[in-house]
Amino acid sequence: MAPTTYASPIAGLPSQAALHTGRAVFTESYALIPHGVMRDIVTSYLPHWKDTRAWVIARPMSGFSETFSQYIMEVFPGGGSQRPEPDTEAEGVLFVVEGQAVVTIDGKAHTLKPGGYAFLPPGSAWTFTNASQAPVRFHWIRKRYEVVDGIEIPAAFVANEQDEPIIWMPDTGNTWGTTRFVDPADVRHDMHVNIVTLEPGAVIPFEETHVMEHGLYVLEGKAVYRLNRDWVEVEAGDFMWLRAFCPQACYAGPQRFRYLLYKDVNRHMKLTL
Repeated sequence: MAPTTYASPIAGLPSQAALHTGRAVFTESYALIPHGVMRDIVTSYLPHWKDTRAWVIARPMSGFSETFSQYIMEVFPGGGSQRPEPDTEAEGVLFVVEGQAVVTIDGKAHTLKPGGYAFLPPGSAWTFTNASQAPVRFHWIRKRYEVVDGIEIPAAFVANEQDEPIIWMPDTGNTWGTTRFVDPADVRHDMHVNIVTLEPGAVIPFEETHVMEHGLYVLEGKAVYRLNRDWVEVEAGDFMWLRAFCPQACYAGPQRFRYLLYKDVNRHMKLTL
């Protein structure tokens, strides 16, 4: 697959003369955070991270999406963390969209470039360093790992999506597919972070309605996306946040449309709140 350019926040601030024509919306079943609202004024700073800021685009909320958080991290040259994760029960996925960094996991250093992916099981000893001369931007998706008696916790690993195949959906003519970093049948994993690709004009031809919560960050292209009752136009840099059972479908636009997808999987439903 040819290299791709991944979207990331435009930062800065709009002009005082800009019209209020944004697409941001928060409903009972989904939220849309368009790239135009991911500005400097909404960033946060995190404990034990040096020369780093974060756009928090998802967090657990009672009555909405309850299983995960998602940050877009920006680490400036010389920045990073020796104590990145404060929760020993949290697992994580890192996905680099811009720049180059070194992630050290259990004493072994890995260089992550755009498309770089790292899975971090709970309790991992890991660090993150930007030793380059340019900022690094990456997604950091965190979930409280659900331990199951008799099933081992999966090991850490790193990959790059440029080296992974797209698994095309049957009977779609290789127009709708998923880049998977974890075997769907591997029940050690209770979350998947994949990349979905739709070629120009491809569709998700039915309203997917399912128990999995979703975070969808558009990496490339544009589309019209069905979110509950609404058809919403989305483009590179936009984030969609879906609670369980929110119907969804898609018509891809004139260019390849790709998004980073989170979903919770492979566990029994809790019967108490």
